[in-house]
Amino acid sequence: MDNPKPLVGRKIDKSTIINLERGKIPPQAVDLEEVVLGAMMIDKKGVDEVIDILHPDVFYKESHRFIYEAIFKLFESSEPVDLLTVSSQLKKDGHLEVIGGDFYLIKLTQKVASSAHIEFHARIILQKFIQRSLIKISNEIIEDAYNEGTDVFDLLDNAESKLYEVTQGNLKRSAETAQNLVIQAKKRIEEIANKEGLSGIATGFDKLDKLTSGWQPSDLIIVAARPGMGKTALTLSMARNIAVDFNQGVAFFSCEMSSVQLITRLISSETGLSSEKLRTGKLEKHEWEQLNVKVKTLEKAPLFIDDTPSLSIFDLRAKARRLKSQHDIQIIIIDYLQLMTAGGSQKGGNREQEISTISRNLKALAKELNVPVIALSQLSRAVETRGGSKRPLLSDLRESGAIEQDADIVSFIYRPEYYKIDEWDDEERTPTQGQGELIVAKHRNGGLENIRLKFIGNLGKFDNLDDFDSPFEFQSKMNDTDDNPFATPNLPDANQAFGSSFNDDAPQDDDVPF
Repeated sequence: MDNPKPLVGRKIDKSTIINLERGKIPPQAVDLEEVVLGAMMIDKKGVDEVIDILHPDVFYKESHRFIYEAIFKLFESSEPVDLLTVSSQLKKDGHLEVIGGDFYLIKLTQKVASSAHIEFHARIILQKFIQRSLIKISNEIIEDAYNEGTDVFDLLDNAESKLYEVTQGNLKRSAETAQNLVIQAKKRIEEIANKEGLSGIATGFDKLDKLTSGWQPSDLIIVAARPGMGKTALTLSMARNIAVDFNQGVAFFSCEMSSVQLITRLISSETGLSSEKLRTGKLEKHEWEQLNVKVKTLEKAPLFIDDTPSLSIFDLRAKARRLKSQHDIQIIIIDYLQLMTAGGSQKGGNREQEISTISRNLKALAKELNVPVIALSQLSRAVETRGGSKRPLLSDLRESGAIEQDADIVSFIYRPEYYKIDEWDDEERTPTQGQGELIVAKHRNGGLENIRLKFIGNLGKFDNLDDFDSPFEFQSKMNDTDDNPFATPNLPDANQAFGSSFNDDAPQDDDVPF
């Protein structure tokens, strides 16, 4: 075989040159980096327009990273940014000689006459950085994919997570200094002080919102109860209030009920038409009109329901990231935790380990997307067998202590009426009919309280108890057929008033009307 011809003096076609360039030179815009840095040193307006777009890592050339860091430090300390101050800051940092001395800084300022189009140039620099980041991530994915020991679901999750970070401009940063964090915290406190209303996501339940100041970003909230207590009813009521009344995006993941069943419940709650009537379709003419008019607010609500059965934590993260990116959802609700699967490499573990993995990942998802995540959970049968009060305890959480550990808030739903208890165990001994209690048993950043709510069983709905002056007035209004579209007249007791779900032989699962 003949020896290959040497490259020297050999004609190389254009495509070979392009391939060599693509293989060896990462995307970059060094000339624009020079223009942007020069403009920032001669025009204060240039600093103001660019400082929120760029960070030091986006610069391809190391000397440019050092110069931008110096400019950023001057901006943070409210010092003027010009040729002399930047030179002085670089000298303090020990980088002046590394970047080429004052001569290089002067050269940069001579490249531009003003800061015109600086924002456009800065965004091109950022785009080149994103391209380089994608190349880096792609290489890591390729390397991991060739590793036979890598779980494919973990590989997919890591790949999507890294791509999501690039999309959102939230590339991983190193640890932040206390000074920066204090500034951020003070800014957050000032925003809360100047903001009208709550600091978090309002639920529409006044006493709960007062206790928590709304569901807070990055919090994991557990709502637990025995089957039939109304977990789905409570969270659907919250989802409705958040999406309809406050126009904030809600993602509702249901592992148990279909999306059509859930929206039918919401229609019942919104229109005041019982779920039985909606199920059979036997509506009077005025009820059809009522349905068509009142359902319009629900149609416009930013509510997204996903009824994927046996949802894995991997699928949940992927769907939630997509909804956050496309629709800017503000809260995630999962019904319910025990019906989820860990997926991926966790399939071989026992159920307690799987629930621990799911719980941990839900908290991580809340932090990643910076939104509250509400997860419903079943309770163990210990509540049923316990004598005396049937109020749930933290020890009743089913299958894993990790749920209690990972959650920022743990709350329970308790309806004494379900256990044939007619009076509350308080000094007033008030009737329990049509009432429930949300017990906040753990609150990492606040107090604990038992909050009583109104429960409307035939509509599958919870509401503020304060809408009625007393339980007796509540019962009177519920039985007033002239004023109430969902009244249940001439029914002697709660079992009849709210349907057969309260009977002794009722199904003990969450597929009951509430």
